[in-house]
Amino acid sequence: ESEKRMFAIKPMNCPGAIEIFKNRQRSYKDLPLRLAEFGHDVRNEPSGTLHGVMRIRGFVQDDAHIFCTEDQLGSEVAKFCKLLKKVYHDFGFDKLVVKFSTMPEDHVGDLATWERAEKQLSDACHEAGLEYEIQPGEGAFYGPKLEFKLYDCLGREWQCGTIQVDYQLPSAERLDATYIGADNQKHHPVMLHRAVLGSFERFLGILIENFAGAFPTWLAFEQVAVVPVSNEFDDYAKKVNDVLVAADIRSNVYLSEENMKAKIKDISQSHRTPYILVVGQKEKDEESVCVRYRFSSKKPQETMKLADFVKYVQDKVETHFIGI
Repeated sequence: ESEKRMFAIKPMNCPGAIEIFKNRQRSYKDLPLRLAEFGHDVRNEPSGTLHGVMRIRGFVQDDAHIFCTEDQLGSEVAKFCKLLKKVYHDFGFDKLVVKFSTMPEDHVGDLATWERAEKQLSDACHEAGLEYEIQPGEGAFYGPKLEFKLYDCLGREWQCGTIQVDYQLPSAERLDATYIGADNQKHHPVMLHRAVLGSFERFLGILIENFAGAFPTWLAFEQVAVVPVSNEFDDYAKKVNDVLVAADIRSNVYLSEENMKAKIKDISQSHRTPYILVVGQKEKDEESVCVRYRFSSKKPQETMKLADFVKYVQDKVETHFIGI
């Protein structure tokens, strides 16, 4: 209680999305209406289930709610499935398992509505080119859902993305969200709850585990490290770093008195930087860099013109290339 008002910790973002939908009269021409929110939620998970950043009590979701007509439901789900596949592919997760959760024993709504929603979800999966496994009775109490599970480098399964069909929350019995249809009458929209990554904290944990901290170039917090062979070449090392930073490449230059081999060992082990550029007299004279590739036995290092290296890294970033 504060200033004669009651406040509560928010476990979900759905009611807020409904309130936004209801803040003025909506028309069928407004639909589908898509509301996205990076919402912070808190849930009192049992202490025995807490696990690093994989399962915590306070987390942020890339949450979104889509208000649509029944006719639009299938195409909206299909669009979401295609988006999720693309995003997961960019992160290197191509082994994706889709679980189709159907009506639980304890549910709200009539059987006909559930059957219609389940068929629409199934059809949308086929349209998006996804195969799924049935999880009988594992749906939310208000509607069926698709769960997207991926595997980390240890083969462990994690649920991240989801999309859920909800006829109940916008209904007259609950939060009574309505729009004016083409017949000039009030109708209740279908509500889709969707998240691509799910909990940001969990997804980051999965990424760290999957890549063992050695992120691909486009994800790495430090994409390039510039190391002079001695302090005599600090000026050229700084010049190389300035060129990289100007090209929007995340680069740092290491100018300490520590010897070159010690710097490279520390950067490789602690930062796992994709590229270490070693520069000396030869590189300074030729406007080039000696590129050391992270963990690459086939091509441990090579000399490249600085301009060519910049284009090389930019290409890896723009294409979301998973290697280096």
